[in-house]
Amino acid sequence: MSLPYGVDVTIPSVARMYDSLLGGQDNYPADRAACEELLKHVPSIRELALNNREFLRRVVHVLAGEYGIRQFIDHGSGLPTQDNVHEIAQRVDPSSRVVYIDNDPIVRTIGGVLLASNENTAVLQADMRDTEEIFSSEPVGRLIDPNEPVAALFVSVLHCIPDRDRPAELVARVADRLPPGSMMVLCQLVSDSAQIRDFVSRFMDEQTQGHWGRVREKKDVADFCAPLNLIDPGLVEVSTWQPRHDDVPAQLSWEWEEYGGVGFVGR
Repeated sequence: MSLPYGVDVTIPSVARMYDSLLGGQDNYPADRAACEELLKHVPSIRELALNNREFLRRVVHVLAGEYGIRQFIDHGSGLPTQDNVHEIAQRVDPSSRVVYIDNDPIVRTIGGVLLASNENTAVLQADMRDTEEIFSSEPVGRLIDPNEPVAALFVSVLHCIPDRDRPAELVARVADRLPPGSMMVLCQLVSDSAQIRDFVSRFMDEQTQGHWGRVREKKDVADFCAPLNLIDPGLVEVSTWQPRHDDVPAQLSWEWEEYGGVGFVGR
């Protein structure tokens, strides 16, 4: 694959690091080196990434199968991997529509190729903070019916948004744009250890050259979820959100975790 113009693969990307942790092929030496360094300090990072991916699979299956959601906007979707949102949703109903949002041009290139034959999916290269651009874009206008419920996903991406960009306000803006009956999925990295929060936040900010926010605390995630009426089991470590038998790998340690939940907007 030829690289999009201007992409510097010597600078680690959050999307490509995540791909590396999941055992994917669309990553580069800088991404793998950053992951190896993180593993020295937070050895559960690979298990955490796998737990998070299983959470995404369960959530989409539940939203499509139990709540009848047929439209999804996946903010900060990352690189395509096995069992993407559209694959899960379209197994429930082939008419399900998905718009993937990511600002990484490699995600746009790879996703565009892989999804070219699926008329009910699209990849939009955009900053997930730019709600107006996203909701006025051609892919959203073409695939998302504003009169039908939508699921807006923010899965393991809010920690990429610095406090100065007010992630809680981002969630509220998106919630305000969603039609009645819509739902949101939110989770992000948290830790009870100030040392872990500070180290990972500083390391990732340096490695990605500013494309990072911070590891936060559980109370911050609760603030983000203020516009939502959470469904059971509420806010939890994601491997415990409606788990299925044997689908979650054991996490080696709990120096940090992915924490979040799912809820209705405006109910």
